[in-house]
Parts: sequence; C-alpha cells; structure tokens
Amino acid sequence: MSHRLFVTGTDTGVGKTAVSAGLLRAWGDAGYRTAGMKPVASGCARTGDGLRNADALALMAAMTEPAPYEAVNPVALEPAIAPHIAAGEAGVTLDAHTLAAAAGRLPPADLLVVEGAGGWRVPLGPEETFADIARHLRAEVVLVVGIRLGCINHALLTAEAVHADGLALAGWVACCVEPAVDRREAQLATLAQRMEAPCLGIVPYLGEVAPAAVAGILQRAGGVPERPSPSPPA
Repeated sequence: MSHRLFVTGTDTGVGKTAVSAGLLRAWGDAGYRTAGMKPVASGCARTGDGLRNADALALMAAMTEPAPYEAVNPVALEPAIAPHIAAGEAGVTLDAHTLAAAAGRLPPADLLVVEGAGGWRVPLGPEETFADIARHLRAEVVLVVGIRLGCINHALLTAEAVHADGLALAGWVACCVEPAVDRREAQLATLAQRMEAPCLGIVPYLGEVAPAAVAGILQRAGGVPERPSPSPPA
C-alpha cells in the first residue's frame, strides 16, 4: 500500500463511514486503486454468510479492488456496544499488531483507508486502543468532526492526542450531523483557525449521506491528489 489513511472521529455517529467511503470513491474516481478496512466492527447483523457490518459493506461498495468480506472486516462482533466489551463477551482478544497486519490480506492498492470505531482512544483491551492500530500501520490520520455543541474541544483534544502519539494529521472533515446547529459558521471558523491541519471538506446535513456526495465535496476541496500523467514513450 503506497498511502494509508486512518479515519477517526470526535465521537461515534459523526460520519466516519461516509467520509471513509467518500475518500475511497474520490480516489477511485481520480484513477487510483483503493482498498478499505474496518478492523473491528461491533453491531453486526447475522446473515446467511455470517456476521456482517453495514460500515464494512459500505467500504466494500466504494473501493475499487475486490476483496472478501473477512479481509475488509477481520473481527465482526454482534452486540452494538464498545468493541472491547463485545470482544470480551465473545472470548476474542483484540491485538493492535495483529489487526494492522491483517491489512496484508487486502489486494495491492494506491490507497488504503482504515476506519476506526468511535474516537481516537476507544479501547481494544486493557492497554491498547484503536490509535495503536494506526501507529502500527504508520498511517496518516483523517479526523471527522461532528459539528455540534462541544465539537471544538473534542476536535482539538483529538488532534493533540494524534500528534502526541507521533502520527501526522492529514486533515479534518466537518460533518454537519444535526439539521440545525447554533453558530455553525462560527464553530467552523474557530476550527479552521485552531486546527493545525487542512480542512478536507465540509459535509452539510444530508440525512442519509451518500459516498458519492462526500467524494464530490472532497474533490472540490482539493483533498484528492492528481494522478500524474503517464510519461511519454522515449
């Protein structure tokens, strides 16, 4: 994998999956090969093929390189609760190094997007957190900020934690997760002033957010590098 992005959020339910799938779609539309991964997913549904998670399926639909479900979502857990609690109930040990190494089961791609769960410090077990997966992958981090009361503090603290863990913050995406937010523009202006990373896009409140819509927003904001033109034959 030549480029790795780990998508985290200021909280749960802030639009991480929409942004992750949007990144895959945007890079794919630009001609890049893309692959996605949801290392651990709780809240999976029982199907004839086994446990399946809606977030992981959304990544599979947006990436250009086909892969089996188990490669995209190595650990699927049924209860819609904190992943480390669900894993403990299922007798599963979550290990950051093993989960990061599972990315090697995905097909080669120009971009790998790895979606976390909840926020940056969500536990994997007694000592590790999802941040350790990003660290083992040596990924750059994309922070999804759910625009609502309290988001400025959550965003700045998360950015500090990412830097403290020695990882680069590639940028942040604002997702308007509520139909009406008091002083929304002022909050966005404060984030733009204080975040030491570029804003990769602002996703308006759309109800059901389609990856194609997010991809267009990311493309217009310049969050997708242009693919170099092939060299002319000598």
